[in-house]
Amino acid sequence: MHITLASPADTPHLFEVWEASVTATHDFLDAAAIAALAPIVQELLHSFTPIHCIRGEDGLPFAFMGVQEGMLEMLFVHPSRRGQGAGRLLATHALNQLGVTQVDVNEDNRQALGFYERLGFRTEGRSATDGFGKPYPILHMRLG
Repeated sequence: MHITLASPADTPHLFEVWEASVTATHDFLDAAAIAALAPIVQELLHSFTPIHCIRGEDGLPFAFMGVQEGMLEMLFVHPSRRGQGAGRLLATHALNQLGVTQVDVNEDNRQALGFYERLGFRTEGRSATDGFGKPYPILHMRLG
């Protein structure tokens, strides 16, 4: 596995990874909530740059992340590829090469919370709503 940069042509595949990952890991979101987020995420994936990804044998991305100003803004792995080291590879690259020291995690996403704690992140704050103003509490985590 190695990390490459996503291109605009990858955007539909990145969205598929996001949707499959969120459906599998965000138990606190129902189908309607995921559907409501879909257009926001599609727009974000079109405008966010750079997006780092890991591609499968078919050349399509199955895991990706976005980083801005020391913040890991997003990291998603297709559920069929979870547990194979892709998330850890992306996160380690973010920490060691891109200067990431912060991440925000949905409080109810226990899998992600444990993942980031194992990487050395600690909770330093909490918001009652997510970045879209939805009632999904966010934990603000910092490395160290």
